[in-house]
Amino acid sequence: MTKDGHLVHNCGIVVHMSQKVPTPRDIVAAAQAAAETAQSVATGAMRIPPASIQLASQLPDLIENLATTTERLNTAIDRAERYLALADPLIRTMDALLPQLEALVATGNDVYNAVSSVPGVSTLSRLATRGGSDTPPKAPRKP
Repeated sequence: MTKDGHLVHNCGIVVHMSQKVPTPRDIVAAAQAAAETAQSVATGAMRIPPASIQLASQLPDLIENLATTTERLNTAIDRAERYLALADPLIRTMDALLPQLEALVATGNDVYNAVSSVPGVSTLSRLATRGGSDTPPKAPRKP
């Protein structure tokens, strides 16, 4: 650049450049243009659907509810484990008795089948149930 405000290029061409001082109106317009450009860039970069924004706003509450539910579930599991630990001796005893009880029921069924196949037992059974009723026999009617 020369003393009189001319710019000299590498090729030797002299160009006159005016040094204009910006006015406050120019500064405000440039600031507004920059703000609009920044807003349009931010809007273009942030194209998030409204449903996603709503979900993101509810995320802290959802995480807190999940933590509370997990804590309650852990408490319930601990309680169930304690009950099962208390019931464990009873369950082991029942497991040991169950085959014996099944064998006893099978023997009872075999005895019932054997007795019911004896001739005359069905008649004896009907007579035994008639005499064992709690209602007294009716007196014959007089004419």
